[in-house]
Amino acid sequence: MSVTAATPARLPGAHSAVLRSEFRLFLREPGSLFGIAVFPPVLLVVLGCIPAFRESGSGPDGLRLIDAYVPVTVLLPLIVAGLQAMAPVIAGYRERGILRRMSATPVRPPALLGAQMAIHGVAALVSSLLSLAIGRLAFDVRLPPQVLGYLLALVLSVVVALSLGALVAARARTQKVAGAIGSAVFFPSMFCAGVWLPVQSMPDTLARVVECTPFGAASQALSDAAAGDWPGWSHLAVLVLWAALLSGAAARWFRWE
Repeated sequence: MSVTAATPARLPGAHSAVLRSEFRLFLREPGSLFGIAVFPPVLLVVLGCIPAFRESGSGPDGLRLIDAYVPVTVLLPLIVAGLQAMAPVIAGYRERGILRRMSATPVRPPALLGAQMAIHGVAALVSSLLSLAIGRLAFDVRLPPQVLGYLLALVLSVVVALSLGALVAARARTQKVAGAIGSAVFFPSMFCAGVWLPVQSMPDTLARVVECTPFGAASQALSDAAAGDWPGWSHLAVLVLWAALLSGAAARWFRWE
C-alpha cells in the first residue's frame, strides 16, 4: 500500500527528470541543433545578401523576395524538428528497448514522447522567432502586423509538424527507417513550404494543390498574417484538419515496443 501511495507523488519529479535528461541529450546532438537552430536563419541571411532579393517588387504582390521568404524560414525549423530530429530519436528508443524498459518504472513511455515533443517544439519556435528578428534587424522586413493571427497559424504549424514526426516515428521500427522515411517526406514538405519557390509565385493550379498540404497552408496563413491580414479561414481549416488526422493516426499506430 505504501508503495502505491508513494508512486503518484514521485511522478511529477520523475517527469521533470525525464525532461531534463532528454534536454541534455538534445544539446549533444550537433546535427539536430544545426538543422533546427542554425540552418533556417543562415538560409535567410544568405538569401538576404542577394541584391535581387532586396529589390522592391521582386516578389509576389509587389513585395520583395526577402519578405516572402521570411515565413518560409519560419516554417523550416518546424519541418526539421519533426521529421529529421524527433522521429529518428523516438524510433531509436523503441529499437533499443528503452520504451519497453520504461514501462517497468513509475514514468510511463508517453512521458518520454511528451518531453521529446516539448523540446523539439520549443527549439523550433525559438529558431522561428530568430528568423523573424534577423529579417527585421538585418533586412528591414516588417514584423507581422496581425500578431494574433500569426501566432495562431504558427502554433497550428508546430502541432502539424510534430504530429507528422510522431506519425513517422509510429511506423518506423528502427532509427534508420525513421531517417529514411523522414527524408522522403522532408523534401516535398520543403517544396510545399515554398523553399524553392514561394507559394504565392507558383502557377495557380499548382498553388491550389500545394495549399491543401499542411505546410503549403501554413505558408499561406503566415504570409497573410505577415501582410497584415487575418489568415485565410480555409488555410487555418486545412491546418486543423491535418493536425487532427496526423495526430489521430500517430496515436492509433504508435507502438512502444
